[in-house]
Amino acid sequence: MTIRTARPNRAQHFQPRLYCLKKLESILLEMQDPKSGVKGTEQKLNITTIPHVIAGNDIIAWISNKMKTTTEEAQTFGTMLVAYGYIYPLQNHKKLVMCNDSSLYRFQTPYFWPTQKWVPDDSDYAIYLAKRNIRKKGMLEPHEQAHYNHLHEWLNHKWDFIVMQATEQYKAGKERKKPDRVVFDCQERAYWMVNRPPRCAHSAMDCGPERLVDPNTDEKTTFDIYRRKNLFYQQAIMRSKVKSSVSLGALVKYITTYKNHDPFLASCLPSNPWQTDHDAYWTLNMRRVEVPTKMRVERWSFSLFELLSDLRGRDDFKIFLKKEFSGENLAFWEAAEELKWGTASSMSTKAETIFKTFLAPGAPRWINIDGRTMGLTVKGLEHPHRYVLEAAQTHVFLLMKKDTFFRYLKSPTYKDIQKKALSPEPHNFSPANLEQNALNRSPGIHPIILWQQEEEEKAKAAAASAPVDVKAMMSKIDRKK
Repeated sequence: MTIRTARPNRAQHFQPRLYCLKKLESILLEMQDPKSGVKGTEQKLNITTIPHVIAGNDIIAWISNKMKTTTEEAQTFGTMLVAYGYIYPLQNHKKLVMCNDSSLYRFQTPYFWPTQKWVPDDSDYAIYLAKRNIRKKGMLEPHEQAHYNHLHEWLNHKWDFIVMQATEQYKAGKERKKPDRVVFDCQERAYWMVNRPPRCAHSAMDCGPERLVDPNTDEKTTFDIYRRKNLFYQQAIMRSKVKSSVSLGALVKYITTYKNHDPFLASCLPSNPWQTDHDAYWTLNMRRVEVPTKMRVERWSFSLFELLSDLRGRDDFKIFLKKEFSGENLAFWEAAEELKWGTASSMSTKAETIFKTFLAPGAPRWINIDGRTMGLTVKGLEHPHRYVLEAAQTHVFLLMKKDTFFRYLKSPTYKDIQKKALSPEPHNFSPANLEQNALNRSPGIHPIILWQQEEEEKAKAAAASAPVDVKAMMSKIDRKK
């Protein structure tokens, strides 16, 4: 193994399970305690005597006694230690499990623990395989042979260096005593079994989406997979490319535009209600407030999407379209949004209504879209779903974006709302006032308590409105007497 002095920082990669690994290591240190830990003995492996060897049933018995758990749970915990590479098997190294029998195991040296956070590099693995290939005289395991061939092709530019390193390490290893040499070979092999497992084998080191869902299922490469890959690469080649200078310029423009509207970069006006307990900000920015603020009106001019996302801005845009006698495009866009986010039970009815209102020949609010989009939409309405109007909605949105939106920004409607817009004065609260507000702030009512109160009120209302059974009431009174 190549010794590294500067190890790359993989703290973020191991951060989600670092606490778990630290707990495993604390248990492992207790397990190695000379007085209260698992007792190790010398065992013969083939013809070599290996020191500090422990049996699987002894490890499971120690875990069960230490944690006061059942044998099955102790065996599961032992398997976790083997899977993460803290304990390695001496005999059946291909299966990283803990067996409740006399199978032989050893504790892994701390250099190979996962919390060391150094990357299992391809060059290191290539040196290990080349060294193993020299020792085994070309008789590698099938998965090791596949990795060896791949790395030989991938790292061909420095394969002479890899073979030289492997030869030097092999010669240095021959100078050690045979038990030490066998132990080190087992430690190194166990490390690479954890970090470079065979194909379709489960590995505890896997992170993120690349983790195998079912490691026992063989992945079959079908013709359809090759067809999809071919189509993806063709689309990737045809995709337009943007220079880095252009993309960075667009990013700077976006940040400059939204800088004053970002609550992390600019303060809320008149004040942040979560700090000051003053709800003027929420009152001035209600969804359909009569007179909006200047910051809100300014945001409408950024894009049509910003305008339509704000219900107050959409209402103002409707007034302009009504004056222009072109409100059918926005009405269709809203109907498509309602179909997209509505309930599944009313989907067919809404789709039929939209078709009769906007798309059918002679419809009262007929919209002008191209023939190809109309054909796709009409064909999709035979079996309606949530996104059946996606193409027509996008076409209408682009029409409004290219023409109507810019005319709206130049219209008297938008200029009048700009003049009427409010510009609230900032609330100047001193640090002492903010601290006093925090002290006076009462804790909110728990949602479960609110739900229980609502259920009690509903039950009382239902009991009050229900007809009274006189005979049942009289029988209850008689039983009480």
